[in-house]
Amino acid sequence: MSANNYKAVIFDVDGTLLNTREGILTTVGATLEEFNMPPITPENEKLFIGPPIQRSLMEVYGLTKEKAQEFANSFRNRYSQHEFLFRAEVYPGIEELMIRLREVGYKNAVATYKREDYAIDIVEHFGLAKHSDVIHGADNFNKLTKSDIIRLCIEEMGLTPDQCVMVGDSDNDAIGADGIGCPFIGVTYGFGFENKEDVMEFKNIGVASTPEEIFDIITGQNR
Repeated sequence: MSANNYKAVIFDVDGTLLNTREGILTTVGATLEEFNMPPITPENEKLFIGPPIQRSLMEVYGLTKEKAQEFANSFRNRYSQHEFLFRAEVYPGIEELMIRLREVGYKNAVATYKREDYAIDIVEHFGLAKHSDVIHGADNFNKLTKSDIIRLCIEEMGLTPDQCVMVGDSDNDAIGADGIGCPFIGVTYGFGFENKEDVMEFKNIGVASTPEEIFDIITGQNR
């Protein structure tokens, strides 16, 4: 165990544990067709992977909160079909990372903006649930913030924010962690942060381009 007092690592899903790009964008595209809306432009694609879809719809398409929720309900009904939800892949080295962290005494948790039942399904499907102590996701109406979801994981593990490390690929993860005083590691292999400079705009304890680097930062081996 490292000299720090970290006892658990909390992972985001989209862009951190799993590459869910194909399944999400395919589902968004089908739902846009259903609502007779224009397709997503390439520059807006990453806005629909990770953040609450209602927020992205209001930002990109100017939908009202009510219309965005109607769209979100249809999107989620479609995405819940396993042909879409499971159209993803585990990033290389992630399962090994979770195993190694447990071997040296850390707990693993999952905190995601995916609706919680979908989060549990996809993490179980890809064999990562057995390496996870806690899994929490969003509610259907996105009343929970990312800070709320991270806090649920921390409380269920009986820990404090400073004893945990949040690992994620986006500003949502960084802001959510900082909001409750939880240390943060930004990864650059996902959808949000493209380089170290992007991560450095937010409070963090390290930047990782691979799962191996995540392990080194958490255990202090990168010092």
